[in-house]
Amino acid sequence: MNKPIKIIDLFAGPGGLGEGFSSVVSGSNPVFKIVASVEKEASAHKTLTLRAFVRQFRKKEIPDEYYQYIRGSVGIGVLQENYKKQWLAAKNETLGGPTALGEDNDVIHEAISEALGSNIDPWVLIGGPPCQAYSLAGRARNNNSNNYVAEKDERHFLYKEYLEIIKKFKPAVFVMENVKGILSSSPTGRPIFEQILGDLKSPCEDLSYNIYSLSNAPRSQDLFEPIYEGKDFTIKSENYGIPQARHRVILLGVRADIDVNPSDVILEKSEAVNVEQALACMPKLRSGLSKEKDTFDNWEKIVRRAHKEALSLLGDKTAKLTSAKLPKSRGKAFVGKMNTLSSALPGDLKEWLSDENLGGIIQHETRGHMSSDLARYVYVSLFGKYKKRSPIISEFPKHLLPNHKNIHSGKFVDRFKSQLAGSPSKTITSHISKDSHAFIHFDPVQSRGLTVREAARLQTFPENYFFEGNRTQQYVQVGNAVPPFLAKKIAEKILHIMT
Repeated sequence: MNKPIKIIDLFAGPGGLGEGFSSVVSGSNPVFKIVASVEKEASAHKTLTLRAFVRQFRKKEIPDEYYQYIRGSVGIGVLQENYKKQWLAAKNETLGGPTALGEDNDVIHEAISEALGSNIDPWVLIGGPPCQAYSLAGRARNNNSNNYVAEKDERHFLYKEYLEIIKKFKPAVFVMENVKGILSSSPTGRPIFEQILGDLKSPCEDLSYNIYSLSNAPRSQDLFEPIYEGKDFTIKSENYGIPQARHRVILLGVRADIDVNPSDVILEKSEAVNVEQALACMPKLRSGLSKEKDTFDNWEKIVRRAHKEALSLLGDKTAKLTSAKLPKSRGKAFVGKMNTLSSALPGDLKEWLSDENLGGIIQHETRGHMSSDLARYVYVSLFGKYKKRSPIISEFPKHLLPNHKNIHSGKFVDRFKSQLAGSPSKTITSHISKDSHAFIHFDPVQSRGLTVREAARLQTFPENYFFEGNRTQQYVQVGNAVPPFLAKKIAEKILHIMT
């Protein structure tokens, strides 16, 4: 291949999809090149720009100053000053600042036009419109709002901005990702997925696409297109080597003039990767205490008592947690430690995650928890350890029930969830930014929620991938992203189509 295939990334977030595409190489040369990324949230845009800077270098040639920056020893100005050309290229790729489709269309369309150029070779459009309006949790919140009118929620129709790019610039291939809830959302009384699928197949009079599933063969084939049911477009990430049960709708659109065998785009399944394989070698940490003096002694007393009570409640007579050594550190921005990746990880995933120049682990710091939540976390993680599932609220002892008047309403039945050591994790969502109740570490000795780096690893972000912003913003970015290792596998299928 003489030159890389251009990529436009819309609703890019911190760059999960783009990371997967940009990592595909032929020999040592990149096959795809991101030429424009669009993201409106400021902290995610900073992350996106920093990663665009990293992509200016081959993996083995990432400058020392980058590692110094993500370890916290120098400021971002060092990169901007020492590598002016590369930083300018990164800024140009991310349009110089946050931009929003539907608000900054003139700027975005002009940037795309300039990036693609006048002699347009086949190129690829990727991205997924924001999912809050389609997700089950988002719809539940909206339905509880007296003033909410689904037909007036513009987030339902942001896909039309994606559609406008397709109409105007005619990509050879597009990849659109969203939550499973899009299959059942009906903001206007008609299923929104049917409308989206129809619009994507025929964006305008002289342009049409066939839509393929990456996970299932067509139900049938008519004269012009493969036939699927909506659920056929769901990808279960755990089936493809991702240590997370993340189920998302992913549509692969191929311009109708390009011949495709539907079986050629189906992803090969991989052996499941579990949470323990992914997190086992990371430094053990304690949580903080959010409502009282945060000392190890105070934390230890709370956790020892919680261990004793939970072991008694669960009827286990052999566990020795009450004498286990507890971690004293809460972690920090950079922990110098080699070999934080387990040898039990599949080789391809381990190679994908690793960076021998990093010299440790970044963004592995714990948040603070109330002592009452610590007791619940201990109980839930021990329950998961012995019963291989998380308890429902009716299985909690009375003194561990949250002080909420609607606790038995049925809305909180599975609010507290442990990541089970022997299974892929539960879906990492942006809700992890609010609390750790559904993201409890499997190790009862640590008694805490997942760190940003643990969540990022379960999402398969490389170890040297740095998330800008405060910790809440970092969690949101990780939770909203497409797993980059899955994106790489999708990109490899698209390469097969285009060569």
